[in-house]
Amino acid sequence: MPNPLRCLLIDDEQAAHYVLQHYIEQVDQLTLVGNCYDALEAINFLHRHPVDLLFLDINMPQINGLQLLQTLANPPRVIFTTAYSEFALESYEYGVVDYLLKPIEFPRFLKAIDKVVTTETEKQPVQLPAVPEQSLVAKVDADWIRITFSDLEYIQSWGNYVKLFTTQQVYVASMTMTEVERRLPSDQFIRVHKSYLVPLARIRRMSGNEVLIGETTLPVGLTYRRELIERLKG
Repeated sequence: MPNPLRCLLIDDEQAAHYVLQHYIEQVDQLTLVGNCYDALEAINFLHRHPVDLLFLDINMPQINGLQLLQTLANPPRVIFTTAYSEFALESYEYGVVDYLLKPIEFPRFLKAIDKVVTTETEKQPVQLPAVPEQSLVAKVDADWIRITFSDLEYIQSWGNYVKLFTTQQVYVASMTMTEVERRLPSDQFIRVHKSYLVPLARIRRMSGNEVLIGETTLPVGLTYRRELIERLKG
């Protein structure tokens, strides 16, 4: 039998430690090596001890779980454990194994562990699963989808949503234009209007206050026109 995965609990709530510790004790493939109650304590622990799997809360004081991951050069595998569903989209950008919403039921916990164990038996390195760099993860209806940048034709603001126009179809995603702009690389995408964001490489022509994307003509806002011209000139 392979050595059990070394687990570290990181959560500022004692009750969460009690529940997860009880669950870990019932799974032969897991062993608990530490309990940390804030991010700084966890960072110090990880510098001193080998860990295979983090059970990581997101909403913690001073440094939250997402910020903690950003400080780690080679983080272990991560299962987020949180009471807040709104962090789900951002968490998937980090390639976490799973995202568990509190209160966590034991069957749901086991399902998350199965994902980790399955990967381990395939002899994958103990690190966060790689996430393709050239793609955008978005929530469409009840599903999370991944859209490669090369498939994006343009993006339109739609209130608290955006329309993602791709080479295959149009998706209505639950995110704002500001949020999607923050998630796209600024060297590849540019805002041409308060309601439109486009890939630079797909601009076929700019004429007056309009750009041509494929066969679609989009308006160019006056406040965006100068930067667009500079970017097109290279």
